[in-house]
Amino acid sequence: MNILILAAGYATRLYPLTQTKAKPLLDVAGKPMMEWVIDNLAPIEGIEKVYVVTNHKFAADFQAWAEHYNQTHARLAFEIIDDGSTSDADKLGAIGDINLCIARAGLASSDLIVVAGDNLFSESLRDFGRFCSEKKQPVLAVYDEGSLEEAKKYGVVSVNAGGIVTSFEETPAEPKSTLIGIALYFYPAETVGSISTYIAAGNNPDQPGRFVQWLYPRTPVLTWKVPGTWFDVGSKETFEEANRIFAQFAR
Repeated sequence: MNILILAAGYATRLYPLTQTKAKPLLDVAGKPMMEWVIDNLAPIEGIEKVYVVTNHKFAADFQAWAEHYNQTHARLAFEIIDDGSTSDADKLGAIGDINLCIARAGLASSDLIVVAGDNLFSESLRDFGRFCSEKKQPVLAVYDEGSLEEAKKYGVVSVNAGGIVTSFEETPAEPKSTLIGIALYFYPAETVGSISTYIAAGNNPDQPGRFVQWLYPRTPVLTWKVPGTWFDVGSKETFEEANRIFAQFAR
């Protein structure tokens, strides 16, 4: 399977920190957010290539990061894909970027893990890869945020007894639960082709969870609970909090 890391956003809520450095390249507890993502994905068996989609402003920075990562870690095959955008005004949106990468890199016939480059995971995702390989169905990673107020910021998920998504509501005013879908997805090859169908129909190309919202009524979407601690950095305050929390997991 291939991995696609979403890293093309401009993170304007973190200005001025992200005016000269991409959000996923900001250090948290001693290493870039990207490395919290990659270090925990690297143990997954059968990874062919890691694609990183970014904007034109920071494409060279991600290329330099990938080269440095391979000098200091077990080598992975990276490809940086520049989506050509230069600001929030001309960005493609996360699903637009996924669609671009599938077309440009010819990924429509392979299984694909999609993950946001600013996700912070404290534990290995090896079992996520194993679960996806066994099930060969779309999978949404979920996390219990523990607070209805916090859940309002995310896509809130309901599941049946088999762990299959029965509802998905993006940033609801009145969340039904504290279980949220996070930006970690698995799409088997037969689902990857549906992303172009979604885009062609004029659907919202921005938040990646909106594709799951569109997909689950059409085909079963399984869920996988993220172990340990997961954290989303959305502001300067949560950036500082992330540094405190993840200092205990640094290694």
